Amino acid sequence: MSEHIYLVTIFMLPVTVLLIFGMRYLARTKEAKLRHESDESWRQLAERSIAAQTETAAALADLKTRIMAIEKILKAVE
Repeated sequence: MSEHIYLVTIFMLPVTVLLIFGMRYLARTKEAKLRHESDESWRQLAERSIAAQTETAAALADLKTRIMAIEKILKAVE
């Protein structure tokens, strides 16, 4: 009986160490995957933001030309 307990206690330390390293490996792998997904979603958000800014800039330029045309007409009427 004591030999079995001795062998179990001898193998418990390496098994525990391997389990700890295995859990750390899995946690870091999961964290890296989540970080990659998060980075990808931020990248997509930035692309949509740039597209929205471009559209807004074009709309503002068009609005500016229309206002200038209206001002010219109003000055001509005066």
